[in-house]
Amino acid sequence: MTTKRLLLIDGHSMAFRAFYALPVENFSTSGGQHTNAVYGFLSMLANILAEEQPTHMAVAFDVGRKTFRTEKFPEYKAQREAAPPEFKGQVPIIEDLLGNLGIVTLSKENYEADDILATLTTEAKQEGDFEVIIVTGDRDYLQLVDGSTTVLYPTRGVSTITRFTPDEVEKKYGLTPAQYPDYAALRGDPSDNLPGIPKVGEKTAAKWITQYETLDRLIEHADEIKGMAGDNFRERIDQVRLNRELTQMETDVELPVGPNELQMKPAEVGVVAEAFDNLEFGTNLRERVLASVETTGEESENADTVELPDVVVEDAPLDEWLAAREGEGLALYLSGTPAPGQGDVVALAIVDKQRKALQRDASDLSPSEDAALKAWAESDAPKFLHEAKAAFHMLQGRGITLRGIAHDTTIAAYLLRPGQRTYALEDVYQRHLKKQLVIGGDQLSLLGDTSLTDAAAAVMELSAALAEQLREIDSYELYSDLELPLISILAGMEHAGIAVNLEVLEGLHKDYVHKVAQVEEDARLLVDEPTLNLSSPKQLSVVLFDKLDLPKTKKTKTGYSTAAGEIEALAEKHPHPFLDHLLAHREYQKMKSTIEGLIKTVQPDGRIHTTFNQTVASTGRLSSAEPNLQNIPVRTEAGRMIRSAFEVGEGYECLLTADYSQIEMRVMAHLSQDTGLIEAYRAGEDLHNFVGSRVFDVPIDQVTPELRRRVKAMSYGLVYGLSAFGLSNQLNIPAGEAKQIMEAYFERFGGVKRYLDEVVEQARRDGYTSTVFGRRRYLPELTSDNRIARENAERAALNAPIQGTAADIIKVAMIRVDKALREYESRVLLQVHDELVVEVAPGELDEVQTIVEREMDGAIELLVPLEVSAGTGSNWDEAAH
Repeated sequence: MTTKRLLLIDGHSMAFRAFYALPVENFSTSGGQHTNAVYGFLSMLANILAEEQPTHMAVAFDVGRKTFRTEKFPEYKAQREAAPPEFKGQVPIIEDLLGNLGIVTLSKENYEADDILATLTTEAKQEGDFEVIIVTGDRDYLQLVDGSTTVLYPTRGVSTITRFTPDEVEKKYGLTPAQYPDYAALRGDPSDNLPGIPKVGEKTAAKWITQYETLDRLIEHADEIKGMAGDNFRERIDQVRLNRELTQMETDVELPVGPNELQMKPAEVGVVAEAFDNLEFGTNLRERVLASVETTGEESENADTVELPDVVVEDAPLDEWLAAREGEGLALYLSGTPAPGQGDVVALAIVDKQRKALQRDASDLSPSEDAALKAWAESDAPKFLHEAKAAFHMLQGRGITLRGIAHDTTIAAYLLRPGQRTYALEDVYQRHLKKQLVIGGDQLSLLGDTSLTDAAAAVMELSAALAEQLREIDSYELYSDLELPLISILAGMEHAGIAVNLEVLEGLHKDYVHKVAQVEEDARLLVDEPTLNLSSPKQLSVVLFDKLDLPKTKKTKTGYSTAAGEIEALAEKHPHPFLDHLLAHREYQKMKSTIEGLIKTVQPDGRIHTTFNQTVASTGRLSSAEPNLQNIPVRTEAGRMIRSAFEVGEGYECLLTADYSQIEMRVMAHLSQDTGLIEAYRAGEDLHNFVGSRVFDVPIDQVTPELRRRVKAMSYGLVYGLSAFGLSNQLNIPAGEAKQIMEAYFERFGGVKRYLDEVVEQARRDGYTSTVFGRRRYLPELTSDNRIARENAERAALNAPIQGTAADIIKVAMIRVDKALREYESRVLLQVHDELVVEVAPGELDEVQTIVEREMDGAIELLVPLEVSAGTGSNWDEAAH
């Protein structure tokens, strides 16, 4: 009776499948390491481990192209293109992760993964008490299938798998597993570059092997085979013999371990969690993987092992409990609805530094407890929270305005590790304290469940630990003076929202619904395809590349790409009215979706309450969600029409908008200390005309709009690591000309060139970049062996200090403006890109405009002056300047 289950995986085969199953552009770290193969492989692994529940396991990898097979037949696999560089860098990551999960990985010079797994399978069969499961995308493994060995073969990506038992092999091929390599030798294998026999397809090969039982007997009776297929076979018997030899897996490779030594070892949770964090994977995949293996070691060896006393949940009235701790720093954790303008508290827990706690259901609070909660929450007494802005909105639903935010462990964790996919409390606790926190219970009925107090205690513990870690990297001031004060400001902006004219939005929506339908109809008529769906890549592909015979775009696993970038490039090089219609359709669809999103989020008060995220962009920029107001196009007519729907609210006089002009270029001038750029800004010249005059060696008044466009594209492009090739594509000019423009630019603005080179080298040495305010962005990929990951990280290193400093400047400005407006009724409603939108109370316009311009201007002193532009109007578009 079999008692052991041995799972064997062909690592390269499955990683390659995963690579092509998931779009490479959608999976990468913020530093540029591609991770689609890693993600897909781990997802497949989690499914298979959960399904098969092995006791023993190994994953085998190929070492290189040179094996004993290439010595026998140099053309073996020679036709295969080198693996894409985006793939190559992911295999070592998969190997490391498997090690973290306690899974043995094997590879051997001169052999393929097939031979390693065939050897282990053979040894397991000899042991007699193993059931073997092999996971592979290579059908040669079917030769190993028998009563105790099953092959799992993916038929779609890595998610749909066929189980090959002896019966399934016979059903599929009409052959026994032992006959499969004979059949494969006849059929040949294009993927291994093994030639087939002309006129001998799969059916004929299967028929011959069925008739003669083995290849050797077929060769003995070769003269009996009639027709051209027989002639072709006889001419190629030597090649068929060689094919058979190469298809046969080695079963006696010398390996450092045997099946019994492949027992799965427990995975250390902390190590696995850290590896997943470094790859910026979400918790969903991590939990699936950890759930499918045995785990150990909630604390890693180097974790702080100080035992904390248990949390003591006390039973006292809230007012008395708070009164006994007046002025103390307390951790608060709430459950409830955190949406701006719709918040409410269901339950709460408060913990002091001695780990004494109180937990209450909000509906059970007495009037005196309610009053005490309000007085404490609105006081300056220090409060330690996780996601303080969410807590602000929950309390606001009870008429309480949260003050005294002394710590927010979400923000602290973000500054320590920007770019993570999640900053959920249990993840932050795991990431920084190397311990597991399980917050259980139904979030809506937590009374009696101690999970809320555990969460509050975790916040208290983290507050001290994260503050210490921030001090170690000189980022504590950035946290305490910039990010923490911003929480209340953003919460106030979200709570206030901005008034919206629903009629204008609905009219615009109707207009775009009509435009989408009209342009699709026009496109159909143009190509005489009455049922064409412009949103179907499959149908589009047929029209573009078959019917219109346009040049093929990048090949994908389903055909040719119809992605936006590819179609835009195609339209530029090969103009065609159908492409114009297609691009217009996509633009209209996008606008329609944007407007629908806005309409959906208008609350009963007639205002949109967006959420500003402090922990999403690695650079420090704020992002906006539900709805995303940064999605509204800035310079298009459509964008202006949408902005015109955002209006001044009742009781206010107008909207005021103020933004920084060319903030990133001014930061570039400051950081690079380039004398030319500094001179241009100090002289008050138009930057792009000034640079154009220097680069193209013409007087300023002779810089044409085209020359200005070229210089502008390059100036901004440099901030994002633009190459000469990228510039030539962007401007649609020859690469040589783009290279000349860049060389002329660097010759005249040497400080910029020096800075761009030095910033990357400095980041490579340090492992991170830094803004003027000390905000770090970690880029371990700068030292990666993988060229693509390294180049992506270099571009991020160029961009992060400039974009990050610009983000910090607007945050400083917001804090200054907020402080200066405290005596006024006017209020800041939005921060989008580098712009502030202020709702101005009657009679306050002149003073408020002066304050906003002054405080934005004074946010930082650079080597060049900042320039603030302001405008006013009854709606956001009118207020543009």
